[in-house]
Amino acid sequence: MNRGIIQLCILCCITISATAQVDAYSGATKPVADTVKKESVKKKSNNDEFESFRFGGYGEMLAKRMDYGINRFYGGKDGNSKTTRSSVSIPRFVLAFDYKFNDKWELGSEIEFEAGGTGQAVELENSENGEYETEIEKGGEVALEQFHVTRYIVPAFNVRAGHIIVPVGLTNYSHEPINFLGTSRPEGETTLLPSTWHETGISFFGECPFLDYEAMIVAGLNANGFDRNSWVAGGKQGLFEEDNFNSPAYVARINYKGINNLRIGGSIYYCNSTGSNSDKEQTYSAIDNTSLLIWSADAQLKSKFVVARANVLMGNLNGSEAITGKNAKLSNKSPYSRTGAVAKKAVAYGAECGIHVNEFFNNENVPVITPFARYEYYNPQEEGEGSQTMDARCQVSKWTFGLNWNILPNLVVKADYTTRQIGTNDVFGTGQYNSENEFAVGLAYVDWFYKK
Repeated sequence: MNRGIIQLCILCCITISATAQVDAYSGATKPVADTVKKESVKKKSNNDEFESFRFGGYGEMLAKRMDYGINRFYGGKDGNSKTTRSSVSIPRFVLAFDYKFNDKWELGSEIEFEAGGTGQAVELENSENGEYETEIEKGGEVALEQFHVTRYIVPAFNVRAGHIIVPVGLTNYSHEPINFLGTSRPEGETTLLPSTWHETGISFFGECPFLDYEAMIVAGLNANGFDRNSWVAGGKQGLFEEDNFNSPAYVARINYKGINNLRIGGSIYYCNSTGSNSDKEQTYSAIDNTSLLIWSADAQLKSKFVVARANVLMGNLNGSEAITGKNAKLSNKSPYSRTGAVAKKAVAYGAECGIHVNEFFNNENVPVITPFARYEYYNPQEEGEGSQTMDARCQVSKWTFGLNWNILPNLVVKADYTTRQIGTNDVFGTGQYNSENEFAVGLAYVDWFYKK
């Protein structure tokens, strides 16, 4: 892993150094998504300002052609079987509504329909010895992604309470589809963390010269959902009508914006006892420590000619060996995977760079096209605890090459080719298992449809 990180850092430094002196971005393809975000203090601008209410959202459509099977863990000694298959999907469709009670109080909301919506219900039947009862009518998910009331006080300090985005990692902080290159969200962070990550709690945020920040207390993750393949991503609560708040999580993020066109950020997440948030209190009562610490750092450069991003995310889960043993004994009717060893440490890092080709031509009729390349490494089983054995098939080194065509500033067509090397952390190496290759095309938009 060390050699991979060194190579990645060199690549990022070269990219940022070569573009740091470029003139300010012209705005021809500036994502409208940047004005949709509600994680920072509202700016007085033509794009973001509204008097009473606004209605909008974002959505994605995706089609893929793949040369690998559906489960590399059961594909034999070589990993995923070599087969050809295709898929089409609506990854997400989100409706957003903001309303101002007055200049100081504001309501914000988003409803997400993922993969076409769902008809699933999960109940914990205490009358039946605490068994889970699940009824599924349709795949996908409908989620209240955001629902909060904000009190604006001064630019440096404001308060928000309700269901809010957890800004850990670059992807959760900038999750709208025009804010990343390629047909899908970066795979590393979305494998290890919930995405989009939203929890109920309270947030304190603001900005001062060159900096903005956010600090929050929200519902913590539930150890029932931790597993081999996605580390703690499955621990997000929300199966039931109420979330357990026995051990809340403490989250902080800070961004530095003192250099023109460049933003450098970092975030941290800490939950003292993920076991205390389990469906049944007694499940992890014998484990002394189930604390979870996650930290991330990222950078984003947007100039007239170039957009570049880089990120690193690492996490440490105490009691992972004991949690693995408890999760393996969960009921067969539980909605959790109960799959493999939950690792003590997980890691993801990556970088992407795109070139705004149209900016090199003095002709407004040239299509707004951005070819790009992205590299990622991630491993939900980076390091085990005690006698745990980590599975090399979780170790993924991934390259993506493609282009974005901005038909409009808020409407983009995407196409890319992805290759994953399984069982290696070498940037340019090959893995010990079959590689996975795919070609994808997508369509995405972000916009406010109506403002008053």
